[in-house]
Amino acid sequence: MAKYTGPVCKLCRREGDKLFLKGERCYSDKCPFSKGQIRKTPVFPPGQHGSARKKLTPYSVQLREKQKAKRIYGLTEKQFHRYYLKAERMRGVVGENMLALIERRLDNVVFRMGMGSSRAQSRQLVNHGHIQVNGQKVDIPSFLVKEGDIITVKPSKKELGFFKDLKEIKVANLPKWLSFNPETLTGKIEALPGRDDIELSIQEHLIIELYSK
Repeated sequence: MAKYTGPVCKLCRREGDKLFLKGERCYSDKCPFSKGQIRKTPVFPPGQHGSARKKLTPYSVQLREKQKAKRIYGLTEKQFHRYYLKAERMRGVVGENMLALIERRLDNVVFRMGMGSSRAQSRQLVNHGHIQVNGQKVDIPSFLVKEGDIITVKPSKKELGFFKDLKEIKVANLPKWLSFNPETLTGKIEALPGRDDIELSIQEHLIIELYSK
């Protein structure tokens, strides 16, 4: 799978929004998009001509929204489009279905439970076989969880320094569709996520308009 290895802050600048790609660093004062931080100069896309004013066409607005969503979740175009096609076959609003499917990815669930500081780190935890679903090791980040699934750290990995430190961290901003016990490193899918549970500034209708052309 293609993997972006460049500076991730460059991606936030390109989209003009905070994508939370660097974990705890994104919440520090070093981030130009820190909440409550007042910048004396606006944030421009990277590059020599990033500050040049450009008139955005409807297509470019839709494209940027799609690129922003892909970069937040760390997906390739092929993966992202596959979720759109699957959501199109489901009942309900296509855009909301698509985001709900992506939220159910195992790497995203591990991140939302607080086991990883970023989605990239959470994906690595899954890839390395540290995570179990219903007692079975799952090393596929795109695995879609279901309501009632139990997510836990592999017993033989719980004594690693990384997970020992995790037990001392209080989980904050845990979405209501998930539960997590940091003492036992065990979480549960209490319900399937809805649009109200996705606290991201994504205008999914623009993405659907782009794919519908």
